[in-house]
Amino acid sequence: MKTIEIKGSIRTELGKKSSKKTRKEGNVPCVIYGSEQNIHFHTHENSFKNLVYTPDAHIVNLDLDGKQYKVVMKDIQFHPVTDKITHVDFVQIFDEKPILISLPIDIKGDSVGVKAGGKLRIKKRHLKVRGLAKDIPESLPIDITDVRINHSVKVGDLRYDNIELIDPKITTILSVATSRVVAKEGTEGETAAEKTEGAAAEGAAAVSSADSKEGKSK
Repeated sequence: MKTIEIKGSIRTELGKKSSKKTRKEGNVPCVIYGSEQNIHFHTHENSFKNLVYTPDAHIVNLDLDGKQYKVVMKDIQFHPVTDKITHVDFVQIFDEKPILISLPIDIKGDSVGVKAGGKLRIKKRHLKVRGLAKDIPESLPIDITDVRINHSVKVGDLRYDNIELIDPKITTILSVATSRVVAKEGTEGETAAEKTEGAAAEGAAAVSSADSKEGKSK
């Protein structure tokens, strides 16, 4: 995984009033879980620019008043109106202890189903994984080259080295659906065939009728 450096300061005062004051100053209240006790701190909202607004997962080298922590982001909250970050939860990571993290999927290849006119539908853009920090990738590549129309990729279809996928195996990640255009063309093709068959049948009936009349006139 990529790493990012963030500096912050330990919060000595907690509570709603203190958090409100912290946000007013342009800082974001944060907490680290996973150590012997939770660590409350704050950092400027600009510190999250390269962590939050990117599709990749990161390990954060956190500097709090000179003391170093290695963490990953667990949860983030935004203001419902302004979309400003209001709170962030981190989990401290250790080299020998597995971590649980949500990773973005990375689609690779050109689906044969899409080439045939189908439409790619992505239902999950992130998957939860568990593993040691050194084994966690930045994203989860998924090759869709062989995915045909009306076929899908589920969690149970994926395998990655040294990490475990946590989402249920039956969870659908993506599929290639029949597009309206393809469906319409297919319907029109069947209708044309039916019309051809009908015309042929009418022609055969007409010939048969003519032969019958000719036989009677003789």
